[in-house]
Amino acid sequence: MTDTTTTETTAETEDPRAHETRSGTDEGETHEPTSPDAAQQDEQTPGDEPETFPRSVVEKLRKENATYRERAKKADQYARELHAARVASTGRLADPSDLDFDPAHLDDLSVLEAAIDDLLDRKPHLANRRPRGSVGQGMGGSTTSTDLAGMLRSRA
Repeated sequence: MTDTTTTETTAETEDPRAHETRSGTDEGETHEPTSPDAAQQDEQTPGDEPETFPRSVVEKLRKENATYRERAKKADQYARELHAARVASTGRLADPSDLDFDPAHLDDLSVLEAAIDDLLDRKPHLANRRPRGSVGQGMGGSTTSTDLAGMLRSRA
């Protein structure tokens, strides 16, 4: 009994960090310091100050980053509008928004054409149904001119 009491008393009087290091090497584990003051003392030496920036610098950087985020949002919006315009210019889809946005379509028109072909193969009802060319309706071009005076003379 006296040995355990002596051992416990010795452990209590030692520096807690020394005990943690010693027990960490004995058990094969490392323990973090239990108190926040001990952690700060390990990280900083006396005379070291944490690195801080003036408020004006931080505000300037935040404002600059905000402008870059706004530009990126506008660039995404412009890219989507360009995609819709390119799909519409092909005239193959009734609604250009039927083809999902893909940045690869902006770089290469053959990729865009292939994507439209694939979409129309899977969903032919999305194709544009507007007739093109002459369909035989409406006013046709007259090849001869009508002469009313000539018609009257021929019957007289």
